[in-house]
Amino acid sequence: MVLSAGTVIAGILFLWCVLSYRLARWSITAPIAMMLAGIALTSGSDPPLTFDFGDLGGFEASVEFVVALLLFVDATEVPAGVIRRERTVVARLLGIGLPLTLGAAFLAALAFFPDQPGWVLAVLATVVVPLDLSLAGALVRDSRVPARLRDVLNVEGGLNDGVISPLFLLCVAGAAASRTAGGDYAEALLTAVGAAGWALGAGALVGWGAGQLLRRSWARGWTLPAAARLAVLSVPIAAYTLSVSLGGNGFVASFVSGVCIAPALRHLPEGAVRMTDDLTTLLTLALWFLFGQMVTDVFWDGFHLSVVLYAVLAVTLVRLVPVLLALIGTDLSLSDRLFLGWMGPRGATTVVFGLLATIELPPAGGGDFISRVMVITVMVSIVLHGLTAEPTGRFYARRVDAGADV
Repeated sequence: MVLSAGTVIAGILFLWCVLSYRLARWSITAPIAMMLAGIALTSGSDPPLTFDFGDLGGFEASVEFVVALLLFVDATEVPAGVIRRERTVVARLLGIGLPLTLGAAFLAALAFFPDQPGWVLAVLATVVVPLDLSLAGALVRDSRVPARLRDVLNVEGGLNDGVISPLFLLCVAGAAASRTAGGDYAEALLTAVGAAGWALGAGALVGWGAGQLLRRSWARGWTLPAAARLAVLSVPIAAYTLSVSLGGNGFVASFVSGVCIAPALRHLPEGAVRMTDDLTTLLTLALWFLFGQMVTDVFWDGFHLSVVLYAVLAVTLVRLVPVLLALIGTDLSLSDRLFLGWMGPRGATTVVFGLLATIELPPAGGGDFISRVMVITVMVSIVLHGLTAEPTGRFYARRVDAGADV
């Protein structure tokens, strides 16, 4: 079954690659294609493929590895020039908009699901808030949209996941402690904070050290471009495993290593991160296929209207209002602030955080609940952000034309 599933996933990916240009005209990205294939092949009373997430050997470790690579790649792709140029907007989005968004997601969950424990709702908030611009890749690359807005989105998308990941793990620790009678919350939270400390040290040590060595090696002609790409791929793996062995947070370590090695990458051959990025993309697409079964399970078993309403709120007002508030006083126009607030698609990070929450928390302890809300939230985001991508591009094209006519 494992071989069959791997063959199917590889075959679907190959077909999408062959037809990628034509499919892109209908906004069918690789994640969407893999998700649709997962839905089609895991549906029905006797589906061709099924996955038991509880019995897949090493499944949790695989998901964690994908998260680590995602965070590393995101950190290395953040353009330093844009951060300096747009430091006010970026600081407001991450320092004001993100905390407000997390708070709004939690309060909305509290209103819709009052029977759920507070820690579970806190986990849910960290699951539904992270951004995934890969689902809106066409719009992010659309030249009709001002380059400034696309740059700001890329920076926020790259840093957003790294900021939320330690909060996610902190909330999972609290939710896990709440399942135990007389659970020691203070100990669980102190353990999580200590793990973040070890992660910062391990990530900085590996990332900065590897960056300096690679930079000097390339400058002296001691390495080859292919070897440099392999070396970069080894950095998040080393940071993750070192942090875990020390009792630290592997996700945070991977992200920090990406931040620390990023300055050195500008002095390495072009595409030094390409191998890591391609591997991350491949592993993420496999997760999108598994997500297709999660969609099948959720719709097969039925869901409550409250879940749909919360999902709609999570991908719209929960982000839109905090971003508008955070950007008050900046030189961005109202339409630009609305664009940044609307452009918050939920995708790969939400899926993997939801999967990890499902693994860490038993069904009765909130795992099944978080999984269901996560699935509906991502589906709503795919529909809403997919439908509005082309109208948004046309709006900015008309604005440019109107300005040219003046």
